[in-house]
Amino acid sequence: MISAKLRGALLCTVLLLVSACGSGQQPSAGTSTPTTGSQETSATPSTPAAVPSGEVMTSDNVKLVATMPKTAPLDKEGDLNTDLAFQGDYAYVGNFGGFAIYDISDPAKPVLVSQVSCPAQQNDVTIYGDLLVLSIDEPRSSERCDSNPGEQSWEGLRIFDVSDKKSPKYVGAVGTDCGSHTHTMVPSGDSLYVYVSSPGPEPDSETCPPPHELIQIVEIPLKSPESAKIVAKPDIFPDRQISDLASGCHDITAYPEKKLAAAACFGDGVLLDISDPVNPKVLQQITDKENFQIWHSATFNNDATKVVFSDELGGGGQPTCDRNTPATKGANAVYDLVNDRLERRSYFKIPREQQRNENCVAHNGSLIPVPGRDIMVQAWYQGGVSIWDFTDSADPKEIGYFERGPFPGGMGIAGSWSAYYYNGYIYSSDIQKGLDVIEINDPLTDPARQVKMDDFNVQTQKSY
Repeated sequence: MISAKLRGALLCTVLLLVSACGSGQQPSAGTSTPTTGSQETSATPSTPAAVPSGEVMTSDNVKLVATMPKTAPLDKEGDLNTDLAFQGDYAYVGNFGGFAIYDISDPAKPVLVSQVSCPAQQNDVTIYGDLLVLSIDEPRSSERCDSNPGEQSWEGLRIFDVSDKKSPKYVGAVGTDCGSHTHTMVPSGDSLYVYVSSPGPEPDSETCPPPHELIQIVEIPLKSPESAKIVAKPDIFPDRQISDLASGCHDITAYPEKKLAAAACFGDGVLLDISDPVNPKVLQQITDKENFQIWHSATFNNDATKVVFSDELGGGGQPTCDRNTPATKGANAVYDLVNDRLERRSYFKIPREQQRNENCVAHNGSLIPVPGRDIMVQAWYQGGVSIWDFTDSADPKEIGYFERGPFPGGMGIAGSWSAYYYNGYIYSSDIQKGLDVIEINDPLTDPARQVKMDDFNVQTQKSY
């Protein structure tokens, strides 16, 4: 469904073709036995893949360790898995129906600890201390978990206390203009600042009125999260955004240690100075009219001398990983940061052609923490999970992959929404299949096993 707010042009909104359902806020605990799929290996990551429906194919340095299928109450037709966050021995998985918490102390045997039914699009998730934050990009009748969709009165952020992993508790919410498509945490002292990204405006909407050339900053006091509120609405576009699709931003990645952030804002990429987290300053605004349709997300390398921007051509619902789509479209662009200015060096797209019934485009990924190298793992929907090396900015290469065949039943929204590396393993949130645990064994990536993280929210980078 395409609207002025473009809720139908982004994957996360194309997914409105199916609606999340469920109500209430009490978690339903349960466990599930991990399963492993049939595996084939390929001598080279670049071998074209034509995989029968449902089967698994990997490069010879990658293997599927475990799969946790979705379970009730988050397994209905519209309950699509979305983003991931990590803390200690736990993985937090967003879902259009709510969120789930897994114990991953043994990555080969994850255990489902609890689930919260709290439907909304997209329920992208972050974790900080005992607080879990969800992005709600859908007008609902109220901020509560038992609210109804489609009633134009509220959308924004929901906040939960997850100190008791078996019984998360709803704490409060903050309504934001045009909701929250994604959000980014910037901790500072006793407060957690949250940058809210959302497309808009939507004329005649109660929750998304024009204009919308802005991001919103929410302050969550750590000692009283129920009192969270919007504290700033900076206009980060000194010139009007170059986009025919929407205003606002899709995604912002902050690197607080470097006092930088990179924003992907539909028609533009924006480099920000976040020395003062409540007053971000624009350092540079770039665009790529020839190759990028939807500037979707950004990732710094470890020393913040490069930024990878991704293009979500077709909003994630189209098969753009085929011979009819140029390798520079629906891809990543690698930029070097030279004298505080971004300079494009190359594009990267997975080299394996996908079938015409497989939605595929660049999506969420993270660095694999290898000292001295720039290596990333990334989700490509039904293109699977790609591990690629951009140490040479001008010549990035795929070094490993995991993917399934086409989702049964013909063209549908499926595949890996997010794929992140955390403490020795890759975790992939598969839209339909559940949580995959993947391992890569390769001389290039093996040093990453020595890096241990206490937590990981991909949009808030930390050095390693």
